[in-house]
Amino acid sequence: MIRWQQSGFTLIEVMVVVAIVGILAAVAYPAYTEQVKKTRRAEVSSVLLENAHMLERHYTRNGSYEGGQVHGLMTQSPTSGSAVYSITVTRTEDTYLLEAVAVIGGVMEGDTCATYSLDQLGQRTPVNTRCWRR
Repeated sequence: MIRWQQSGFTLIEVMVVVAIVGILAAVAYPAYTEQVKKTRRAEVSSVLLENAHMLERHYTRNGSYEGGQVHGLMTQSPTSGSAVYSITVTRTEDTYLLEAVAVIGGVMEGDTCATYSLDQLGQRTPVNTRCWRR
């Protein structure tokens, strides 16, 4: 009598493994994307605060926020590579407004923290602690 030695996996075993991998992916992917967003939020708030420091130094030296070049102001976050946020600066003699807006089609588009602003008084929007993490 000839005995066949079975090797490999059955279809049921393969399907169980695929189901387990699918469940793990369904749990892990949202956590991963939220962590990426959290990192981007921290990064843009850091860039805005750094720009605010440069503007305050300019004001201290010149007695005005406007007029003259402020060297080192960053116009995007992250500061190198593909932009996730674009940053604009509006200056007058006694005020400034830094605004960061999520790039269309980027990972932060549609997020609660898709738009940030910071002014010379330190007022931050949105006031959501998730965005500024005070």
